[in-house]
Amino acid sequence: MPFYHKLGTIPHKRHTVFEKKDGGLYYEQLFGTEGFHGFASLLYHNQRPTQIKSVSEPKDVTPIAAVGKNISSRMLRGFDVQPTDDFLESRVIVMFNNDLNIAVAAPKKSLTEYFYKNADADEMIFIHKGSGKLRTLVGNIDFSYGDYLIIPRGIIYQIQFDTEENRLFIVESFSPIVTPKHYRNNFGQLLEHSPFCERDLRAPHELETHDENGDFLIKIKKENVLHDVVYASHPFDVVGWDGYNFPYAFSIHDFEPITGRVHQPPPVHQTFEAHNFVVCSFCPRLYDYHPKSIPAPYNHSNIDSDEVLYYVDGDFMSRNHVEKGYMSLHPGGIPHGPHPGAMERSIGQKETGELAVMVDTFKPLKLTQAALDMQDESYVYSWL
Repeated sequence: MPFYHKLGTIPHKRHTVFEKKDGGLYYEQLFGTEGFHGFASLLYHNQRPTQIKSVSEPKDVTPIAAVGKNISSRMLRGFDVQPTDDFLESRVIVMFNNDLNIAVAAPKKSLTEYFYKNADADEMIFIHKGSGKLRTLVGNIDFSYGDYLIIPRGIIYQIQFDTEENRLFIVESFSPIVTPKHYRNNFGQLLEHSPFCERDLRAPHELETHDENGDFLIKIKKENVLHDVVYASHPFDVVGWDGYNFPYAFSIHDFEPITGRVHQPPPVHQTFEAHNFVVCSFCPRLYDYHPKSIPAPYNHSNIDSDEVLYYVDGDFMSRNHVEKGYMSLHPGGIPHGPHPGAMERSIGQKETGELAVMVDTFKPLKLTQAALDMQDESYVYSWL
């Protein structure tokens, strides 16, 4: 993220001797992305972070397309995904392309038996149901309903849930997830017209530092292959760090909607962006206030993008029947718009309580068999 944060104890100058009180040295690690060009932090470890004891046979987790070239609008019942004990096994990829994976998950148990590192992708985990604590090597973040957890690639983490009833909407991005450029100045600061600011972003606040030897299993995902790697020291052994590369949380409830006299287009709802896709937050807001305004969105020919809308809560003005956890796909190449009667019903309405997360991709999405198994096959014909 383009703001500076630090936690724990660090030396006065980088790349200099940093001595332990009882003798010996701490070990410095540059943790960055995109070579030496992207965001980076400097971490200081009790032990060398390079001590591998074993590497197991890899497990291929590459998503497989059941529909590779799609022209049909789809509606998926996201809550159809079955609750599963294991955090990683609970993830079900429903759509993907070369830029991202889109998944839903219902993990029942906390991730405590091993650590996880996604070396392929930044992760955006939206908390639809559940609360708990994201535990990482650079500190912990508490989370609850409505939080986006942004976890940069390479972060080693565990996740602790308070209960067994958890529902997650997950995007794995093969490029860094950042705040929209048009919300930032040349130095990366969020501007006054941005619908949120740095004050709303919750950085790690609790650094737990272990100095332990043993067998510590880290499952590492790289090139869609899962590797079991055993390290000789606890991965959460950082005594301090500073920089710009770290996980953070942002609550959808802290997004301040931009409204106008007439219907505002989706870019005003933008929350994050990455290479070839954006993420938007549709939040409770006042409707348009022109005396003849039509609050429902106009029909739109999204020739160049696929639009995925994940329904979180409230009544969505443009749809006749959606429930929590439903997920629509409106592919590029055909127009989409309000359901019959939705435009007329919206006229004169003053506000909406809708809550949804939208992912717009600029390359077509493929669907997995899991997506087909949870779809409403009649949805494509629901505008007749």
